Amino acid sequence: MKNLVLILSLMLISGCLEDRYRYACQNPDNFALAECQKPKCLFTQTCPEYLVAPILEKKIEPPAPQASSER
Repeated sequence: MKNLVLILSLMLISGCLEDRYRYACQNPDNFALAECQKPKCLFTQTCPEYLVAPILEKKIEPPAPQASSER
């Protein structure tokens, strides 16, 4: 029984040895990829500054409505 617990513990720990990222652009090694650069990442909001920084601090604001000049 001790061997089984030891083997299961080692298997669980071995899954934690490498860094895993939910999004590719969260990985600092991928910051230079085209999919992580603006304007491509704006649509999916996977730009590194949105994924790494707090989400409320870097929120994308909708464009301001333009005043039309009707006379």
